Amino acid sequence: MNLAELVNELAKGITHLTWGNLLMLGVGGILIALAVIKEYEPVLLLPIGFGCILANIPLTGMNSEQGIFTVLYNAGITTELFPLLIFVGVGAMIDFSPLLAQPQMVLLGAAGQFGIFGTLILATMLGFPLKEAASIGIIGAIDGPTSIFVATRLAPRLLAPIAVAAYSYMSLVPIIQPPLMKLLTTRAERKIRMDYSPRPISRRTLVLFPVLVTVVVGIFVPDATALISMLMLGNLLRTSGVVERLNKAAQNEIANIATLFLGLTIGSTMNAQNFLNLDTMLILVLGLCAFALDTVAGILFGKLLAFISRGKINPLIGAAGISAFPMAGRIAARMAQDEDFENFILMHAMGANTAGQLGSVMAGGILLAIMSGIH
Repeated sequence: MNLAELVNELAKGITHLTWGNLLMLGVGGILIALAVIKEYEPVLLLPIGFGCILANIPLTGMNSEQGIFTVLYNAGITTELFPLLIFVGVGAMIDFSPLLAQPQMVLLGAAGQFGIFGTLILATMLGFPLKEAASIGIIGAIDGPTSIFVATRLAPRLLAPIAVAAYSYMSLVPIIQPPLMKLLTTRAERKIRMDYSPRPISRRTLVLFPVLVTVVVGIFVPDATALISMLMLGNLLRTSGVVERLNKAAQNEIANIATLFLGLTIGSTMNAQNFLNLDTMLILVLGLCAFALDTVAGILFGKLLAFISRGKINPLIGAAGISAFPMAGRIAARMAQDEDFENFILMHAMGANTAGQLGSVMAGGILLAIMSGIH
């Protein structure tokens, strides 16, 4: 090899680098900065950002047919393995006792899904095909695994921007929700105190709950069975009390490994050629609309319940009806305490929040069932 050939070989990475690649390298750096400096969902945004950087370094071969990212994509995304494993971990972390003690909170979990269907309509008006519009709408659930699960089936070409939007807005819950809460509620409403004198929830009930939910949802919404069953399996590991090693593994090793590989794989799809287009910008905007609509609908429904109950329900818990567990519940509780330090609505908010987790899975299953018959 002569000197000229050696120089060309060493410089081939630079010569294949485009302005789009440089821009996406910056995007990856921003995601890592948000994770490290601001600590916005670092477990998710850090591997996504690093995967984005790797995807935009030319000629690495990592996205080739036999490359590591192609292998991970086929093994964990195409098969839906990664989001399902993450749901096992999420289920193992969730305590459904507040919801079982206050079953009426299911209504707030349902109201918190309004933005999904509202955004679906808006996306179709902007020219997206119906299946892609449904995948964009599910961003409003603020539930990364559900968004990925639905997008993989209905709109695989939009998987990267949908996943990035879902996880980014999940990390921004503490920034986006409080201004909407203050805008839509009065100080008097935020100071409403709620009584919490729950009846004891027996171990039998806690064990039967995930089993019954899986059976009922599986029968009535079969397309949601994969997601709900893994969520409930994780919860059964927790509530049974007889498989503590599996419970801890689901919460830690299994969830962490799946999250790492999922983040890297999603980041690896963010190459400039596929990511830098008008559709991506529209998806990010529509995802934000879905998130805002879900929050607004939940708060307004909370205000309706406050009116019906003559001031016994704090409308802030309506904002916890989205699926961002446990952040949305904590934000609602904190907002109440900002107005009155002795106002404790955390358990009510967590009841609504866990209902929202179930609601987002149901919404995803309903969309899959409706869209499966559309060609």
